[in-house]
Amino acid sequence: MREEIEKLARHRMSRAREAFGEGECLLAQCAPIGAVNRFYYCAFYAARSLLATRGVDSARHSGVISLFQEHFVRTGMLPLDVAKALPRAFEKRQKSDYGDFATVSLDEARRVADEVRVFFDECRTVLDKIIAEES
Repeated sequence: MREEIEKLARHRMSRAREAFGEGECLLAQCAPIGAVNRFYYCAFYAARSLLATRGVDSARHSGVISLFQEHFVRTGMLPLDVAKALPRAFEKRQKSDYGDFATVSLDEARRVADEVRVFFDECRTVLDKIIAEES
């Protein structure tokens, strides 16, 4: 793998890790809407990390989700049940960030966190495998 692509992929994964930590802090402060936002961005950055290894990206969140499905779910690199965390977190974030009178319970935010944690861990594993195979 070219050095600049690996650097970009690792940078995006680092941003994912940071976003997850921010989500945990917000959850601890009983701020579930903010927490869901940050958990979604963790998944988003992790997905973009893997997309960097394929040389693809999108300016739209829905495009990132679609490309991720094409390159990593349909190919079997990520299990479908794990990969569903990305579009589910996106939908939850969309509703909570933009929906009038939207609410998110702490339990809902914890469920998003649990799904995204598994997604993030799986993406890190896949990234490490790709880097090892292409080195």
